[in-house]
Amino acid sequence: MIDIHCHILPGVDDGSIDVDTSMNMARMAVESGITHVYATPHHLNEKYVNVKRDITASVVKLNESFQQATIPLTVHLGQEVRIHRDLFNSFEKEEILTLDDKGRHMLLELPSGRVPTYTQDVIYELLLRGITPIIVHPERNKELIENPKLLFELVQEGALTQITSGSMIGNFGKSIQSFSKKIIEHNLAHFMATDAHNIGSRGFTLQEAYETISKMHGTERTFYFKENAQLLMKGLSPAVEKPLPFKKKILGIF
Repeated sequence: MIDIHCHILPGVDDGSIDVDTSMNMARMAVESGITHVYATPHHLNEKYVNVKRDITASVVKLNESFQQATIPLTVHLGQEVRIHRDLFNSFEKEEILTLDDKGRHMLLELPSGRVPTYTQDVIYELLLRGITPIIVHPERNKELIENPKLLFELVQEGALTQITSGSMIGNFGKSIQSFSKKIIEHNLAHFMATDAHNIGSRGFTLQEAYETISKMHGTERTFYFKENAQLLMKGLSPAVEKPLPFKKKILGIF
């Protein structure tokens, strides 16, 4: 399995605190069936700054450590970029890192409580540059929960989304689990990833999420998410189904 979002780099954000923790996270990932992870530290989220150059060096070093410890896990380049008005100035300064540095996809994080008014403009400009933004954990965004039509509009604009595996199995509560289910039912989810931060409460739960998805939505939906991760790693365009709009509020969630 491929995990496109985790915080396995040591000592750079609120994920792994040191190399030993990263090693333990890697062993946990391998035990759960994961063979490839994208290291995606927070960048410009008002607390952490992790630029392309530093991430690249850290990923090279961590891969070497895993090889020396014979841990069969490959770490790929990534970054979880908080949306901001000066995003494209950061591009010009070569601070932004797309997944595997291929210039095709990047993880884009919205503030947890809102969707900035300029979000669609940023998505449009990224697409013009040939970069498809993958909005991470939309199921945990307060404004999207209250107004899911916004999520439909962002996907219709051309953005992709990634649901957190912990959300899918109920680790963030029943409401977020239910909203995750609705996002999938409306063809608004394109990837499943762990967003792992440690080996405890925020670990590698991708396999559990896939088992839940298979029960709720059928095995074809699980294959869809797995295949999209494989396509992304190969530098190819993931499969995108026609998004379905939310027609009415869902009792107990919105």
